[in-house]
Amino acid sequence: MNNSAANTGRVLWAGLRALLVLTVLTGVLYPLAVTGIAQAAFPGKANGSEIEVDGKVVGSALIGQTYLAGDAPDLRWFQPRPSNGLGTNSVNTQYQLILSGATNRSGDNEDLITWVTEAKAAVVRDNSVPGHEVDPSDVPVDAVTSSGSGLDPHISPEYAKLQVHRVAERNKLTVAQVDKLVADHTDGRILGFIGEPRVNVLELNVALKELTQG
Repeated sequence: MNNSAANTGRVLWAGLRALLVLTVLTGVLYPLAVTGIAQAAFPGKANGSEIEVDGKVVGSALIGQTYLAGDAPDLRWFQPRPSNGLGTNSVNTQYQLILSGATNRSGDNEDLITWVTEAKAAVVRDNSVPGHEVDPSDVPVDAVTSSGSGLDPHISPEYAKLQVHRVAERNKLTVAQVDKLVADHTDGRILGFIGEPRVNVLELNVALKELTQG
């Protein structure tokens, strides 16, 4: 009986020591090492890819946000993709992270067809300016559909270029100035073959603000 109790005690003590050692290694030392390496090698990405303007964080390069004047799009700025996941709440007034995801509706769903049709009409209306009428056939898919997450910070170069005339007029800039801005902020395919060319809307609008204030 005594031997059995002693053996049990040794097993429990060995288990406790293993628990303590593994807790220190995997729960303290490993996270500290990974965090330290990330902060030293990739400080920007490790801290959320934040974008600062005049020392103030205005958003993340990884998450889209809306540009509104009341409930309507603020047409001075380049607009992102439609997204049911964007909006405001009491926690984060720039964009809402509580809701994220796709509609999961099929291509022949009546609601989806209505949303896309209305969104396309709005894109044509908002971006048509005197002397430049947007052709509905030129509206790219990403202008009227949200991404899978609903929080995509990028738009296609085609959608960015479609907005150039409107942005130029609203900000009293030349089309050439805004066109160059889009070209300068268009990222190519990763490694030359992965993904599609894209434009980060927040970074583009930050550059637009600098141009209008310069």
